[in-house]
Amino acid sequence: MYTRRQITTQERLQQQEYCERVKSLIAHRPHYALVDTYGCQQNESDSEILRGWLVQCGYELTTDEDKADLIAVNTCAVREHAEKRVLGNVGALAHKKAKNPDLLVCVGGCMTQQPTMREKIQKSYRVVDLVFGPHELWQFPELLLKTLERRGRRGNKSRLIAGEPSDGVVAEGLPRQRDGAVKAWLSIMNGCDNFCSYCIVPYVRGRERSRHLADILAEARELIAAGYKDITLLGQNVNSYGKGLDEPVDFPDLLREIDKIPGDYVLRFMTSHPRDATDKLFRVMAASEHCAHHIHLPLQSGSDRILKEMNRHYDRAKYLEKVASARRYMPDLVLTTDIIVGFPGEREEDFRDTLSLVEEVRYDAMFTFIYSPRTGTPAAAMPDPVTRAEKQVWFDQLLDLSNRISGEKHAAYVGKTVRVLIDGETGQTPYNLSSRTKGGRLVHLAGDPALVGKFLDVKITDSTTWALYGTLA
Repeated sequence: MYTRRQITTQERLQQQEYCERVKSLIAHRPHYALVDTYGCQQNESDSEILRGWLVQCGYELTTDEDKADLIAVNTCAVREHAEKRVLGNVGALAHKKAKNPDLLVCVGGCMTQQPTMREKIQKSYRVVDLVFGPHELWQFPELLLKTLERRGRRGNKSRLIAGEPSDGVVAEGLPRQRDGAVKAWLSIMNGCDNFCSYCIVPYVRGRERSRHLADILAEARELIAAGYKDITLLGQNVNSYGKGLDEPVDFPDLLREIDKIPGDYVLRFMTSHPRDATDKLFRVMAASEHCAHHIHLPLQSGSDRILKEMNRHYDRAKYLEKVASARRYMPDLVLTTDIIVGFPGEREEDFRDTLSLVEEVRYDAMFTFIYSPRTGTPAAAMPDPVTRAEKQVWFDQLLDLSNRISGEKHAAYVGKTVRVLIDGETGQTPYNLSSRTKGGRLVHLAGDPALVGKFLDVKITDSTTWALYGTLA
């Protein structure tokens, strides 16, 4: 039976004690740690906690592998390409360890939750000292201490392979070391109950666990008080937030409550499942002072037959109804999506259904992928007669269509004045600043770096498929 369990105050304090013990072990000289992150925004959020723990354990953070005494790799399991890239980079650390035998290599994240991958790392990647899963992140100080103590015993170089299945844990009060001072991730839930036939996420991140409303609101207030201007709520399916809680709250309720917090900020969220996107959500977004009029609504396929095989719980007509409803409440809506090309059993006519739906909806941007089989998912066992070369032809056609529509949409901004948040520097000239509209459109412009973190009006003077360009109005 899968249950939701909140860690206790005593358990959290115990981890703080482990931090102090790690700190005492490395106190004889400065120690440096590097965290390398792959995958989604949830992984980025997890890495913030990982860096927070490392700082509390006495490490100083670095981006220089040659300087690092500890390298932690936070992995992704969504696509095969990501796994191969991670394993290649982890294997390459053997050269670093040959020069510095005391280098500690830790591998965490979704990839390690797969039993076959843990076994592969244990057998073939001797460079790795510690393996842990996302569910054990709250216990990282304890795992790190055990690893260091094992190393300290004469003749004992044994490694610690954790990454066990989740017990439904929800951890509050963990330290964070955030990147930057403008944008912030705010996790509202973890796990997924949808079990799409191609997706490994429910198996590696577990079932849905929502955080309590009060805890989320407290963190949101802290972020706004600290001056963060762009806050993104994170969850594998934010639209199902609240299920399993003992308080009657859903995702639109959560948005409405955060929106009440005074301040000059933009509120975003990802990712939404079309099945759970409701008129109530669209109404709340439209009435909100802070919520961006942007929805990332993954389609995956425009074919009813393929959607059923994917176990997506909606068909083409229902998806289009959601889009029409969202645009009715928010005429200025920016709509983005994910699409998988070449799902097992997909035929030419199925792909044409996808093309026609994309042409009808006209997304502002699309993230397109050729199907990647994930061991342990139902789709991995389905017949897949279409060749990779044929799938690549389809993919290229979809990409061409996406680029054309995006280019046309961006061109329509030229001459308009839009409100943007200056969120960073590009390191390039003449457009040395990057910014985002409330709908999430990327805008490059020239200006004083001191403007980073400010909301300003920008007149759009040019556009490409990927970005807008403007001048301060």
